[in-house]
Amino acid sequence: MLNHIVLIGRLVRDPELRYISNGTAVSNFTLAVERNYTNQQGERDVDFIRIVTWRKLAETCAHHLGKGRLVAVEGSLQISSSEKDGRTYTNPQVIANEVRFLDWPNDNNRDNRSTNNTNATNNNNNDSGNDTTDNFDIDDNFDVPF
Repeated sequence: MLNHIVLIGRLVRDPELRYISNGTAVSNFTLAVERNYTNQQGERDVDFIRIVTWRKLAETCAHHLGKGRLVAVEGSLQISSSEKDGRTYTNPQVIANEVRFLDWPNDNNRDNRSTNNTNATNNNNNDSGNDTTDNFDIDDNFDVPF
Protein backbone atom coordinates (compact mmCIF):
# COMPACT_ATOMS: atom_id res chain seq x y z
CA MET A 1 0.00 0.00 0.00
CA LEU A 2 1.14 3.54 -0.72
CA ASN A 3 -0.11 6.76 0.86
CA HIS A 4 2.01 9.62 -0.47
CA ILE A 5 0.94 13.14 -1.39
CA VAL A 6 2.85 16.15 -2.71
CA LEU A 7 1.24 19.60 -2.78
CA ILE A 8 2.41 23.08 -3.75
CA GLY A 9 0.41 26.06 -2.58
CA ARG A 10 0.23 29.19 -0.47
CA LEU A 11 -0.59 29.46 3.22
CA VAL A 12 -4.04 30.90 3.90
CA ARG A 13 -2.99 32.23 7.33
CA ASP A 14 -0.07 32.02 9.74
CA PRO A 15 0.60 28.54 11.19
CA GLU A 16 -0.80 27.79 14.64
CA LEU A 17 1.72 26.21 17.02
CA ARG A 18 0.74 24.38 20.20
CA TYR A 19 2.24 21.76 22.48
CA ILE A 20 0.38 18.63 23.53
CA SER A 21 0.47 17.34 27.12
CA ASN A 22 3.78 15.46 26.71
CA GLY A 23 5.52 18.57 25.32
CA THR A 24 5.47 17.56 21.64
CA ALA A 25 5.02 20.47 19.24
CA VAL A 26 2.23 20.36 16.66
CA SER A 27 1.52 23.02 14.06
CA ASN A 28 -1.49 23.38 11.77
CA PHE A 29 -1.91 25.51 8.67
CA THR A 30 -4.13 25.56 5.61
CA LEU A 31 -2.72 25.43 2.11
CA ALA A 32 -4.52 26.93 -0.91
CA VAL A 33 -3.76 24.71 -3.92
CA GLU A 34 -4.90 25.58 -7.45
CA ARG A 35 -6.31 22.83 -9.64
CA ASN A 36 -4.52 21.93 -12.90
CA TYR A 37 -7.46 22.87 -15.10
CA THR A 38 -9.83 25.82 -15.55
CA ASN A 39 -13.58 25.86 -14.95
CA GLN A 40 -16.22 27.05 -17.46
CA GLN A 41 -15.47 30.68 -16.60
CA GLY A 42 -11.78 30.16 -17.46
CA GLU A 43 -10.67 30.40 -13.84
CA ARG A 44 -8.76 27.86 -11.77
CA ASP A 45 -10.62 26.53 -8.74
CA VAL A 46 -8.73 26.37 -5.45
CA ASP A 47 -8.76 23.61 -2.84
CA PHE A 48 -8.01 24.43 0.80
CA ILE A 49 -6.12 21.59 2.44
CA ARG A 50 -5.29 21.30 6.15
CA ILE A 51 -1.64 20.47 6.88
CA VAL A 52 -0.37 19.10 10.21
CA THR A 53 3.31 19.08 11.19
CA TRP A 54 4.91 17.58 14.31
CA ARG A 55 7.97 18.08 16.52
CA LYS A 56 10.86 20.19 15.19
CA LEU A 57 9.18 20.54 11.78
CA ALA A 58 6.16 22.12 13.52
CA GLU A 59 8.36 24.64 15.32
CA THR A 60 10.29 25.45 12.14
CA CYS A 61 7.11 26.05 10.13
CA ALA A 62 5.54 28.16 12.88
CA HIS A 63 8.60 30.38 13.20
CA HIS A 64 9.51 30.78 9.53
CA LEU A 65 6.23 30.68 7.60
CA GLY A 66 3.38 33.14 7.33
CA LYS A 67 0.28 33.94 5.37
CA GLY A 68 0.86 33.95 1.61
CA ARG A 69 4.14 32.01 1.65
CA LEU A 70 4.61 29.45 -1.15
CA VAL A 71 5.55 25.96 0.08
CA ALA A 72 5.77 22.38 -1.15
CA VAL A 73 4.46 19.78 1.28
CA GLU A 74 5.25 16.06 1.13
CA GLY A 75 3.43 13.67 3.41
CA SER A 76 0.52 11.28 3.76
CA LEU A 77 -3.22 11.78 3.54
CA GLN A 78 -5.26 11.04 6.65
CA ILE A 79 -9.07 11.11 6.62
CA SER A 80 -11.09 11.08 9.81
CA SER A 81 -14.80 11.51 10.37
CA SER A 82 -16.84 13.10 13.13
CA GLU A 83 -20.51 13.40 13.96
CA LYS A 84 -22.30 16.51 15.10
CA ASP A 85 -26.04 17.08 15.31
CA GLY A 86 -26.72 13.81 13.50
CA ARG A 87 -24.52 14.69 10.53
CA THR A 88 -21.27 12.94 9.62
CA TYR A 89 -18.36 15.15 8.58
CA THR A 90 -15.31 13.98 6.65
CA ASN A 91 -12.08 15.69 7.74
CA PRO A 92 -9.16 15.18 5.33
CA GLN A 93 -5.70 16.42 6.32
CA VAL A 94 -2.10 15.89 5.27
CA ILE A 95 0.45 14.79 7.86
CA ALA A 96 3.61 16.46 6.55
CA ASN A 97 6.98 14.72 6.52
CA GLU A 98 8.69 17.56 4.66
CA VAL A 99 7.90 21.21 4.04
CA ARG A 100 10.01 23.04 1.47
CA PHE A 101 9.95 26.83 1.49
CA LEU A 102 9.71 27.97 -2.14
CA ASP A 103 9.82 31.76 -1.83
CA TRP A 104 11.29 34.52 0.28
CA PRO A 105 9.24 36.23 3.02
CA ASN A 106 8.04 39.81 2.58
CA ASP A 107 9.93 42.49 4.50
CA ASN A 108 6.80 43.27 6.50
CA ASN A 109 6.49 39.74 7.94
CA ARG A 110 7.06 39.12 11.64
CA ASP A 111 10.58 39.79 12.95
CA ASN A 112 11.13 36.14 13.90
CA ARG A 113 10.63 34.95 10.31
CA SER A 114 13.64 33.65 8.43
CA THR A 115 15.04 35.39 5.37
CA ASN A 116 16.63 32.19 4.13
CA ASN A 117 15.21 29.56 1.78
CA THR A 118 14.83 26.63 4.17
CA ASN A 119 13.95 22.99 3.70
CA ALA A 120 12.55 21.25 6.75
CA THR A 121 12.19 17.50 7.18
CA ASN A 122 10.39 15.66 9.96
CA ASN A 123 11.82 12.45 11.39
CA ASN A 124 8.69 10.50 12.38
CA ASN A 125 10.71 7.66 13.91
CA ASN A 126 12.13 9.82 16.68
CA ASP A 127 9.58 9.90 19.52
CA SER A 128 11.98 11.10 22.20
CA GLY A 129 11.42 14.78 21.42
CA ASN A 130 15.11 15.28 20.62
CA ASP A 131 14.93 15.70 16.86
CA THR A 132 18.58 16.03 15.95
CA THR A 133 18.18 14.50 12.50
CA ASP A 134 16.13 17.33 10.95
CA ASN A 135 17.74 18.70 7.80
CA PHE A 136 18.13 22.40 7.08
CA ASP A 137 19.54 23.22 3.68
CA ILE A 138 20.26 26.92 3.30
CA ASP A 139 21.64 28.23 0.02
CA ASP A 140 22.05 31.99 -0.33
CA ASN A 141 23.97 31.86 -3.61
CA PHE A 142 21.95 30.29 -6.36
CA ASP A 143 21.08 31.19 -9.94
CA VAL A 144 17.46 31.46 -10.99
CA PRO A 145 17.06 29.43 -14.22
CA PHE A 146 14.78 31.98 -15.92
